[in-house]
Amino acid sequence: MLVNDAIGAKEVRLVSETGEQLGIVPLAKALDLAGEKNLDLVSVAPKARPPVCKIMDYGRYKYEMSKKEKESRRKQHIVTLKEVQLRPQTEEHDYQVKFRNAKRFLEDKSKVKVNVRFRGRQVTHPEQGYAVCNRLAKELEELAVVEKPAKLEGRNMIMILAPRQTASAAPTAEPTDAPAAETTQNNT
Repeated sequence: MLVNDAIGAKEVRLVSETGEQLGIVPLAKALDLAGEKNLDLVSVAPKARPPVCKIMDYGRYKYEMSKKEKESRRKQHIVTLKEVQLRPQTEEHDYQVKFRNAKRFLEDKSKVKVNVRFRGRQVTHPEQGYAVCNRLAKELEELAVVEKPAKLEGRNMIMILAPRQTASAAPTAEPTDAPAAETTQNNT
């Protein structure tokens, strides 16, 4: 943004600090008006003809913008992609370890990439890989949604699970159950 003397236009469309349109005025007059109020002349639309300038406290404006940016960064959640690797004939205990890892990743609001690797002639039986992917998806259906269904890509079968957005629904369900329990206790 161009401020005060950095504005190079001869005339500007001036907007007051309250948002009132003051019309098209010469740059020198606009700078004088801003100087009288101990404020800055800031070009808010430099590509317009003539450029649109607003009288404002530029330091305060920058400070408020940085606060808004920090607040928006604080509210955002960065989704990461974690991977769980399996084989078509993974034993039960090993499967349970991978299941617990996938469950933990989903609880941490990360996406899970399920990668079933085929070795040798196993690739001729993709139904075994689909069975493993479908079993994992079914067991995690309370926590996850299948974002990308299982698909064979070369010697790997890949499926992506995304965490469900039930965090806002869970707290609203609990308070409705609690008063019902209290009324039954009062009746007895």
